[in-house]
Amino acid sequence: MRKEHDSLGGLELPDESMYGIHTARALENFGDIGQRHDPIFVKAYLLVKKAAAQANAELGFLDKARADAISGAIDAMLARGRFDDIVVNPMSGGAGTSLNMNVNEVIANRALVLSGREKGDYAYIHPLDHVNMHQSTNDTYPSALKVAMLMHLDALEDVLIKLQESLQEKEKAFAGVLKLGRTELMDALPITAGMQFAAYAEAVARDRWRIFKARERIKVLNIGGTAVGTGFNAPQKYIFLVIEKLKLLTGLAITRAENMVDATQNLDAIVEVSGLVRTCAVNLMKISEDLRMLSSGPTGGIGEVVLPPVQEGSSIMPGKVNPVMCEFASQTGLLVMGFDNVVSQAAALGNLELNQFFPLVATLVLKEMALLRLALGRFEEKLVRGLDLNRDRIDANLTESVAILTYLSQYIGHDAAARIYRMMKQDTRALRQIILDEKILTGQQFDELVSPERIRMMGYRK
Repeated sequence: MRKEHDSLGGLELPDESMYGIHTARALENFGDIGQRHDPIFVKAYLLVKKAAAQANAELGFLDKARADAISGAIDAMLARGRFDDIVVNPMSGGAGTSLNMNVNEVIANRALVLSGREKGDYAYIHPLDHVNMHQSTNDTYPSALKVAMLMHLDALEDVLIKLQESLQEKEKAFAGVLKLGRTELMDALPITAGMQFAAYAEAVARDRWRIFKARERIKVLNIGGTAVGTGFNAPQKYIFLVIEKLKLLTGLAITRAENMVDATQNLDAIVEVSGLVRTCAVNLMKISEDLRMLSSGPTGGIGEVVLPPVQEGSSIMPGKVNPVMCEFASQTGLLVMGFDNVVSQAAALGNLELNQFFPLVATLVLKEMALLRLALGRFEEKLVRGLDLNRDRIDANLTESVAILTYLSQYIGHDAAARIYRMMKQDTRALRQIILDEKILTGQQFDELVSPERIRMMGYRK
């Protein structure tokens, strides 16, 4: 066992522990329910620490041996890709101080080991004096969060591209399939199945644009602002250099805030991005619920869409397959929308020069992105890509509906359409045959008017 001290006294820690007394106190205070910080957030935090070490070394504030040891420890953690020593509860109080302390202590102890020294030998490499030099939780935590959000946005855009492309493929494949369009769940007018999937693809295209633009909202960092945005205890040369170092390490188009007091205390940019992510979740949920309804039955429901079977749907009903990917997408959508609501409230409740609920905001906004990326990717891969149509059911639902007659009323007149509708209710003949028998249209005229090509071009006629 080794003993470490802080202003509150001393604690004993196992010799093998990579974290120190501040982390131990956070674990004691906030507990451990098995949840860990988003790994991309931890990666971003490590890159912030490495940028600070490089800037301090270049400016002569940190000697080369210590700087190399700190950077080497960070590189080893990043290369491993697992952050088992970052153990504090993501929801810890203190506006992120517990995480900053945890990261500082683990880097320091790993750097000590690399230097051939004992863990806890803080006289040589200190978690605060060296690893945290010219920094504060209040500028490193928000900066790392925004870097992590930018990384998540890149991954989110990638899956949106794939989903849009898959929907566009279905648009082309189903372009010639005329189907029943519905409003308020009731028969309305005919459209093509391709038009339906084109509408989905367009909604996802807007999401891609929103996610692309979201980067502009959060690329401005307060790194160098330290505690309240004034840059207290951070030399001006360091403030200008650290952002450049971080830009090189991350490869992101980040920039230093002109008003770091504002960037330290106000979270509206994060709220805005959360809202854009929520909008993406809304579109995903709308599409998934449409497909779930259209695939319902399949015998006792609408049954027009055939979803890929991915797993058995019942422990007692043989052959039952449920729309589980739709349900996964919709549940994710609901959760993201709820998270966004909490993020908005937490941002509004921040007080004065710092938002005390930063851990809540960070935890939820990163979960929004991670959950949505997973749901979008699986939805595209396991549902949209293999989706097909039940053309027989589509034809039956359309021909037995008044929708075709409603559409034709613009050509044959309302009264004639109403008369034919009454005949349909009492006659076994198909609509087309009734119209031909009544000499209202010729077969060629009917087929031309009701063709998928004609329906697709309706909105483009002069």
